[in-house]
Amino acid sequence: MRLPDEQFRAGHIPTELYRRIPPNADMAKVVIVQEAPRSYKGPILLTLAITTGTVIVLLVIAFVVQIIAASIIAVLSATCGLSYSLNRGSKKGSSRPITKGRTVRRPAPRSRPVRSKGRRFK
Repeated sequence: MRLPDEQFRAGHIPTELYRRIPPNADMAKVVIVQEAPRSYKGPILLTLAITTGTVIVLLVIAFVVQIIAASIIAVLSATCGLSYSLNRGSKKGSSRPITKGRTVRRPAPRSRPVRSKGRRFK
């Protein structure tokens, strides 16, 4: 029984509502209207729309900032002679220390003392 007409035809009145009906009311004309269950589809779609919109706005802002920074560097390098370069070290040379004008000499590894074969423990 979902519609009020079906409730009216069946004569169904819930107990908690039956007590609220005035004593002189005609029970044949009482119709109970129930509220539909809450749908979560709207709030979920709203949350997804807000999240997607925020991500798109942040990506556009990052892209615009990158373009502005690149144009500023281009203008400064053309007018002032300023240059900007990224130096990426190679895999071979990245572990060595950088020194100016002198080489770093590492000490030779020490050898371990050798026991003679005549001194064995029994």
